[in-house]
Amino acid sequence: MKNWPRKCYYINRNAELNQVLNASPSNSFLREVMTSFYLAIFLFSFGMASAQLSSNFYSSSCPSAISTIKSAVTSAVSKEHRMGASLLRLHFHDCFVNASLLLILYCLLGNEIIFKTVSSFWGDTYSLSLTWLACVCLKQGCDASILLDDTSSFTGEKTASPNDGSARGFDVIDTIKSKVETVCPGVVSCADILAVAARDSVVSLGGNSWTVELGRRDSTTASLSAANSDLPSPTMDLSALISSFSDKGFSAKEMVALSGSHTIGQARCKMFRDRIYNEANINSSFATSIQSKCPSSGGDDNLSPLDATSPIVFDNAFYKNLLKNKGLLHSDQQLFNGGSTDSQVTTYSTNSATFFDDFASAMVKMSNLSPLTGTSGQIRTNCRSIN
Repeated sequence: MKNWPRKCYYINRNAELNQVLNASPSNSFLREVMTSFYLAIFLFSFGMASAQLSSNFYSSSCPSAISTIKSAVTSAVSKEHRMGASLLRLHFHDCFVNASLLLILYCLLGNEIIFKTVSSFWGDTYSLSLTWLACVCLKQGCDASILLDDTSSFTGEKTASPNDGSARGFDVIDTIKSKVETVCPGVVSCADILAVAARDSVVSLGGNSWTVELGRRDSTTASLSAANSDLPSPTMDLSALISSFSDKGFSAKEMVALSGSHTIGQARCKMFRDRIYNEANINSSFATSIQSKCPSSGGDDNLSPLDATSPIVFDNAFYKNLLKNKGLLHSDQQLFNGGSTDSQVTTYSTNSATFFDDFASAMVKMSNLSPLTGTSGQIRTNCRSIN
């Protein structure tokens, strides 16, 4: 008895959404009904996920959680300023992986009207033991999947190209988790620790604070392929950057704001070698100074600050550097290169308060990408492995 449809679609980009909609019947009325169904279920699901996050989620179950995390982050960043950028990047690389829609249409247990509708829609014949029309699920996102080590059943995200050799701070997260487990065993998720640690890292380096919504749960799997495909690349042009962030629901303005995280942290030579030796839109003296640390061959892992002006202070100097063609990464300089985002870069370069406000708002939005809530996922005891 065939009671599962053979077609389901993972929607990650607008083109794939159109593929699903175009797969519907030629009957325009039914197509409109199904389209409305998708949108209604998506909005309901998104609202339910967001509603289950709360800034006071641990006020009763673990009132010392936030202060414990802050204390550990402050200590780690004071010992190594770069760690602030590393923890912020971990949260970003966690949230951006698979933060999309998994749309599944299926029916169980027998209603002939629904059966005929579904059969027509999918272009296949299914058993009459069909009746329940199901659902849209939010898949991965801010779920601490980046923290999982490889297992026999999946290869994790740590060795994905954007993370391999550059994602760091896992030991700090381990320390924070251990401290939190001591005061509140089995209560605070690794995903929430990442979200709070990112905020506290920015504050530790001079940036503004923001309210972190809490209540995320941890995933029980990770995806190497999704990490390789979902994270924006330092070689992207402006159009690709806008598209990459748009896929996750961010505007070009929010993309520019989030890129301001590059006011702290460092990058490896192999990520910017082509820019400093071959690109024209770069300040020549800046390129020469960086070439001394990044030879034309070899030294792939040599580090240079993303913001050479104030590399350990969270400020708006990153944008000021772009106006002078001193962006270290190709993707960074694309934000100010005669394109549609030039004016936003200029605004942030002259108004740090506006940047801070927009960055905080974009971080809140990013932290709410597809969280696991309620009974989904688990609260890991060890952030590196599932329970």
